[in-house]
Amino acid sequence: MKMNHKAAIATLILVGATAFAAGARAQDVNAGKQAFAECAACHSLSNANGVGPSLFGIVGRQSATVAGFHYSPAMKRAKKTWDDKTLDAYITNPQAVIPGNLMPFSGLADAKQRADLIAYLKTVK
Repeated sequence: MKMNHKAAIATLILVGATAFAAGARAQDVNAGKQAFAECAACHSLSNANGVGPSLFGIVGRQSATVAGFHYSPAMKRAKKTWDDKTLDAYITNPQAVIPGNLMPFSGLADAKQRADLIAYLKTVK
């Protein structure tokens, strides 16, 4: 398929704009570490539990499986795997994802902050 000059330029602009947009949305682990500061009031990144369970190695883990932590009945029934999609939904609105859980957090509305936070949590293992 032969492309004329204008079509070739339009294609290059589109590809460049798409790459720029993807870069602008890329996760920032350092920003995620900063976002974690709010979580640190209840959650540790070590093997020690706090008011909430340790988040060490949370990505890929099944919900309600941290040894020594007393989970709510709702969390025990949830049987979620903490992957990007599940964590994003939960961090957005914990009560909508697992009604009756005891985490006193209303959610994080900013999608970029959630993506950064999840990117950071992936590094903690």
